[in-house]
Amino acid sequence: MKRALFVLAAMAAISAPALADQALAQAKNCMACHAIDKKLVGPAYKDVAAKYAGQKGAVDKLAAKIMKGGAGVWGPVPMPANAQVNEAEAKKLAAWVLTQK
Repeated sequence: MKRALFVLAAMAAISAPALADQALAQAKNCMACHAIDKKLVGPAYKDVAAKYAGQKGAVDKLAAKIMKGGAGVWGPVPMPANAQVNEAEAKKLAAWVLTQK
């Protein structure tokens, strides 16, 4: 019984940061244009993770795009700047996006 509780606690600890980052994405209105596994207005987070997998500096690059916006990488629809997202939040969001599979 103790082992089962330990395993459950460990699983909760592992998934809690991912859920917290998804909650941040929802709170910052990212999920209005993006979804984890399908294209909406913008690309799916899984597609972004695949495109930037293994690239050095990907977190910083994506964090800058989150804050300043961007255009042309995923098609003609530009991503607007997100003034409500600070640098720490942008890096947290970018790191979370890069973990999507």
